Amino acid sequence: MEKQLVIFELGTEHFGIDIESVEGINKILEITKVPQAPACVEGVANLRGQVIPVIDLHKRFGMPVAKLTNESRIVVANLGSAKIGMIVSAVSEVLTIDDSTIEPPPSMVSSVNSAYIVGIANIDKHLVILLDLAKVLSIEEQGQVFAISLK
Repeated sequence: MEKQLVIFELGTEHFGIDIESVEGINKILEITKVPQAPACVEGVANLRGQVIPVIDLHKRFGMPVAKLTNESRIVVANLGSAKIGMIVSAVSEVLTIDDSTIEPPPSMVSSVNSAYIVGIANIDKHLVILLDLAKVLSIEEQGQVFAISLK
């Protein structure tokens, strides 16, 4: 069976998410800071008349925060019934891969903190970490993030 993935970068690392959850890929929009937001939340952005929360995946994954460049993007994805914007260093490609190229994550990264990693694919000499967007934020964090866009 095959999967279609959006491949993006955070620093020098490559990540992939199922294209079915991606609504769009945008250049960096103006982001309005929200007081007392969780640490990974950059704020909210107006996307075609809809206010969506924007998180920085570098912060969410405990990685060094990268400076925004011309390559930086906001990946807009559906997380359940809501939309969320995710700041990434760059979006490199959309790929179709065979399930046989996906290996389960090593047991040392299968902890509760990385439950959002569903597998690792070896694509063109790059290891691509495959994410389950529904698990990137805990239920509590999702509630906090989506409450922000309702304020």
